[in-house]
Amino acid sequence: MPERPAIAPRVSRLRALLRRSGLEAFLILDLKNIRYLTGFTGSDGALVVGAGKPALLVDGRYTTQARKQAPGTRVVLYRDKVSGIAEALSAGGVEHVGFEPAVATVELLSSLRRKSKKVRWKPLQRELGAIRAVKDPGEITQIRRAIRIAAGALRSTLGRIRPGVCERDIAVELEYAMRSMGAETPAFDTIIASGPNSALPHARPGSRKIRPGDFVVIDYGAVWRGYHSDETCTFAVGGAGRRHERIYAVVKEAHDRALEAVRPGVACRDVDAAARGVIEKAGYGPLFSHGTGHGVGLDVHEAPRLSTLSDAVLEKGMVITIEPGIYLPGFGGVRIEDTVLVEKGGARVLTEFSKELQVIG
Repeated sequence: MPERPAIAPRVSRLRALLRRSGLEAFLILDLKNIRYLTGFTGSDGALVVGAGKPALLVDGRYTTQARKQAPGTRVVLYRDKVSGIAEALSAGGVEHVGFEPAVATVELLSSLRRKSKKVRWKPLQRELGAIRAVKDPGEITQIRRAIRIAAGALRSTLGRIRPGVCERDIAVELEYAMRSMGAETPAFDTIIASGPNSALPHARPGSRKIRPGDFVVIDYGAVWRGYHSDETCTFAVGGAGRRHERIYAVVKEAHDRALEAVRPGVACRDVDAAARGVIEKAGYGPLFSHGTGHGVGLDVHEAPRLSTLSDAVLEKGMVITIEPGIYLPGFGGVRIEDTVLVEKGGARVLTEFSKELQVIG
């Protein structure tokens, strides 16, 4: 039986957010946020968190599951979701309610406004993401387990990466290996990108067969008890020429400088700048086309973002990626990604593969 997550401190932090925001309750519809705050893993429902016991609203398919997984809540059965939410808000006597603007549809919000005419709605999105951004020890344990599963799967698949094998076949084998080693699912659609395809940051594995002299970018992850891993390795197949070595060395230095910049209190944009400065100095600035990293947890991409536009600051307990890259159209690309834990002394790398240039196949 899985250990129950430390729910009470999470709900307390949300209530503190409500007080700071001048709100009496928060309507939560994002299923990952519901899981984070209750332990409930069903595929539909709503959560109302106010001063009293949180109300977990579900239809008849989930009442037994909700009572088992979310004992700290008051499970409320509804037949119609909008009516159920409106009744829960009315029973709580609340008039100022927060909601997730990225999840609540215009149709749903319009219906709720008709049903709950006294309620004043306030959008809150980034604030809840900030609560989830700092991981507790149980969450870190789950992420590390996901990382171990994924790394074991890649080790078992590396021997298949050689000239003549197509990208799609490697992706299928890697995802099968992750599942066979205990992953609930891959963390995202696995990226296997070879040769010119590796210059596409989010390439889909296709029918292209690997050739000698290719870079092969493998971006992969596993899910364990809802928590994700994320790692990218770039290999050279059959040998590495000077151009390969040069590009890889620049990305590796950018990766290392960013890692050195990670510690509590550092602005996320400064970590991005540490990586980006190396790549720009080497003359490849326009070919680094994405941010340096992101948070990892119940979602594979969550707060904080490490980019030029970020205004977030790193905190102890955050789990983030460091993933600079260079992408040369027609030739190939390199991305080097580790998932790291922000600690008092800096960054602890959680992912397991060496990021030195490796020649395989």
